[in-house]
Amino acid sequence: MNSYIHGLGAKAKAARKTLALLDTAQKNAALEQIAKSLLEPQNRELIKAENAKDLELAQTAGKSAAYIDRLTLNDSRIDAIVEGVRQVAALPDPVGVILKKYSNADGLKLTKKRVPLGTIGIIFESRPNVTVDAAVLCFKSGNTCILRGGSDSINSNKALANIMREALGGQLQDAVCLVEDTSREVAAQMMKMREYLDVLIPRGGEGLKQIVLENSTIPVIFAGGGICHVYVDGSADLDMAVSIVDNAKTQRPSVCNAIETVLVHESVAEEFRAKLEKHWSGKVEIIEGEYETEFLELKLSWKTVKSIDEAIEHINTYGTTHSECIVTKCSENAAKFQSQVDAAAVYVNASTRFTDGFVFGLGAEIGITTQKLHARGPMGLEELTTYKYLINGEGQIRG
Repeated sequence: MNSYIHGLGAKAKAARKTLALLDTAQKNAALEQIAKSLLEPQNRELIKAENAKDLELAQTAGKSAAYIDRLTLNDSRIDAIVEGVRQVAALPDPVGVILKKYSNADGLKLTKKRVPLGTIGIIFESRPNVTVDAAVLCFKSGNTCILRGGSDSINSNKALANIMREALGGQLQDAVCLVEDTSREVAAQMMKMREYLDVLIPRGGEGLKQIVLENSTIPVIFAGGGICHVYVDGSADLDMAVSIVDNAKTQRPSVCNAIETVLVHESVAEEFRAKLEKHWSGKVEIIEGEYETEFLELKLSWKTVKSIDEAIEHINTYGTTHSECIVTKCSENAAKFQSQVDAAAVYVNASTRFTDGFVFGLGAEIGITTQKLHARGPMGLEELTTYKYLINGEGQIRG
């Protein structure tokens, strides 16, 4: 194995012992120090300057507007990152929580206790905010982490990681390790570091997730892509539906919880289409078909359906089990939709854009997973822990 990535793995694993000695107050104090460091004027300017280098390279390479948006760090986004750090610090610490205590028929006293996963590897693309989000969530939940962003955001990632590491100081700084070698060879080696990593989380496009799923020898939790839908029911308030579809598509089209398809009941399709097109005035390109495309831009696929059952069948066929919405006045249809649609987040009369760890009160998120084992939806602190059983006896042996 490459000595560089091997060394990072050894450091992160060793730092687990130091991190395990911290109580909740000490972890929160460390997170507050990270927040303060990120807000220091010289560090804020450093972050923006390094991000500008990444943006210049992306623009020179002709990257899309959606790509540039995901890569951009400005003052408001730095402020949001810091708010996420402080929100994580304010959340209850999951480590050490007793989930269950009981005695069995043999007189053994069993305690089920929440504990960290260990060392978590995160491989991600484009979004430098993930560097901080992932690090602070891992830290608060008692996990060390090895972060591997793409070459497209390496300057931003290095600035953010170095600020956090300096804020932590000493051996504790190795609780956050950044892979600065962005070569494919090092990424491939990281996927096989079973002796150092307990779980691997890819956060990025479908191509990245597929590579990790096919090559990793480490258990994988992946943040899913977002082919999300809004179904406008025949009973819907059409003005509300226009507002929800508009927000879910245009508020930030480059993110995974933005919708890519609108399904409309045939009884209101003509009227709703006219209202939507009038509202957008050509802002969004509405197309027929392409139900398997995550556009991540101002394009929206349209389909007219004959029933809620057809809408549900379409969503369960083409959706990525991320976030789905029905706009309806019918409580029976709302209940049916929420019961039968297979997704991590299922909305009634609200935009899919709310699927977010920060909005759900989880603090910064490490991703939004569409899997079912063991985490689903926005991944916060509890999703980065497991549990163990503590068993106390008085000399019992099994017959």
